[in-house]
Amino acid sequence: MLHPGINLAATRIITVQTTLNPKISLNKPMKKCLTYSLLFGIFSAVLLSLFADIICTYLLHNKVQSYLFYIIAISLPFISMSSALNGYFTALRKNGKNALARIFEQFVKITATAYLLSLFMPSGLEYACLSLVFGEAISEIMSFLFVFALYRIERKNYTVKDNTKTNYTKSIFEITLPVSITSYIRSGLASLKQLLIPLRLEKSGMDCNIAISTYGLINGMAMPLLMFPEVIINSFSGLLVPEFTYYYTKNNFNRIREIISKIFRITLLFSIGIIGAFIFYSNNISLVIYNNLDIALYLKILAPLLLFMYLDSIVDNILKGLNQQLSVMKCNILDLFVSIFCIYILLPIWGVNGYIFIIFLSEILNSGISILQLKQITHFKFDFKNWIIKPFIGIAFSYFVCTLLVPNIIPTTSCIILQIALFLGCYFVFLLLSKALEV
Repeated sequence: MLHPGINLAATRIITVQTTLNPKISLNKPMKKCLTYSLLFGIFSAVLLSLFADIICTYLLHNKVQSYLFYIIAISLPFISMSSALNGYFTALRKNGKNALARIFEQFVKITATAYLLSLFMPSGLEYACLSLVFGEAISEIMSFLFVFALYRIERKNYTVKDNTKTNYTKSIFEITLPVSITSYIRSGLASLKQLLIPLRLEKSGMDCNIAISTYGLINGMAMPLLMFPEVIINSFSGLLVPEFTYYYTKNNFNRIREIISKIFRITLLFSIGIIGAFIFYSNNISLVIYNNLDIALYLKILAPLLLFMYLDSIVDNILKGLNQQLSVMKCNILDLFVSIFCIYILLPIWGVNGYIFIIFLSEILNSGISILQLKQITHFKFDFKNWIIKPFIGIAFSYFVCTLLVPNIIPTTSCIILQIALFLGCYFVFLLLSKALEV
């Protein structure tokens, strides 16, 4: 996302306005949000254009031409304004329109890129790159125009004149500036962290190629596989911001606690089921997807972390809905500082084992602090028995049943899918019978 704060600002401001008056005109706050995002987008475009030659010379070693960055710069104001409009529809719980805009964007991108490649591909690799960048820019511009048209149609539903004296510019800056500054610091620290890992692994005595290969095995193969099921959680986590903003504005903490309990229960039960699938079937999953058993070991070791990883993204969005976005960013920055310090100190001593320890430390620290912050604000109750103990007993029971029913299978894609489906089915039945799913 070009501007990490404007989407959240639009979501929170529009949610507060519609909470106070469901039919109030949203033209004034959205005009401010769009103006702010346009100015920020133009500033980013100018900045990228000014530094295009330096980036190409010193970072990319003249492998690409600077004019590609000028084309990217053209699309930046449109990306920024699209972000504000996406926040608008998220606040109104109309994510279907955001999804429609993304589908339209992908359609335009594929169509435009394919057409441009058919024209310019024969001219060489440089023109192929130009086609890809230009296709991307066209799709971003068309996506903005599409979502802006949806906004123009949608805003007719809000007819009550806005006579409030709300200073929307102040509200936007109060949200966007802290989020933006901390987000950029976080991005810089995250980049430093990724650069340090293979270098410090090499200091442990590992060969450079082996260090990079091991790092790629964990970060490039095992972690994406473990995080793939999170798309199910992400499908609703974005809607938590307006939902909790709504009840926070009404000061309805009883309802906030009810929703938190429901979300925690669903997320933890889902996470533990996925943990079981990765722990018990990692060998077959690794063979089918990567044809490499080495990854299975890392899947088994890292799978328990999903309990914290999946929950952390949910808790972060809840805290943002409760106007705690700065606390979320501070927690993330603290996590990165601790991780970088440990990477520098521990990797030369412990090698790969040190890196795995740091992953555990980072995820537990980040999610632990976030959960404690949420508990301090809302005082919700954590049901350890139904959310943790019963599900873990459930995955052990389900694996035992599945082993009896299907002792050995050929590791093919269809067989693995059926095996995991049977395992998760047994797990769901156990949760029903043990009443872990009950509110």
